[in-house]
Amino acid sequence: MGMLLTTGQAAEELGFAVTTFRRLIHADLLPGLSQRGVRVMTPLSVVQALSARRHAPVHQLDAPEIAVLRVDAAQPAHDDDRDWIGFAATLSPDHLVKALRGWWRCDAASVAAGGVLPVTLSGYVVAVLTGLQRWEKNFAGKHAFPEARLAGYVTDLAAPTTVITSDLDGDRRLAELLLGTRLASHSGGAIAYVTTNTATTG
Repeated sequence: MGMLLTTGQAAEELGFAVTTFRRLIHADLLPGLSQRGVRVMTPLSVVQALSARRHAPVHQLDAPEIAVLRVDAAQPAHDDDRDWIGFAATLSPDHLVKALRGWWRCDAASVAAGGVLPVTLSGYVVAVLTGLQRWEKNFAGKHAFPEARLAGYVTDLAAPTTVITSDLDGDRRLAELLLGTRLASHSGGAIAYVTTNTATTG
């Protein structure tokens, strides 16, 4: 049996806060976990696989800037239109798209202009949304994208193992390009904006 790390050791290995690593555990994204008393143990090989994840090739996207939705592990939502908010690998695609398509504080036009909304958990792309052309605004000033499509999502971040949930070629390409990659973003809220460094010469 391979070496096992505590949550603290795994987080340190990745340069994460313990809470950041714990989100991946709570979202059911890591294989091979075991209990040692009250501690959750993670195989070293899983941590090494996470460390080796490539960075998202955002320079291959068409838009000069994209929005990134930064979520937590799924929690029950107290809304009429969804049961969950956030991400978990165990949710069905139908539950996932409802959990991710709103309601967020954002510049909805900027989100739509990017053409794709990668969803990150602890800095890894775990789902990809498209179909962002139409949005709604609620009384709290938050936006939702009612026609958003789930292009795909991750069920195992170590492999990574992904599920492509759209049969549109453009959606599939975006899901295959981004899922399981690392995508750093900085924001005080759920939505961040990332420059893709798309070449502007010529």
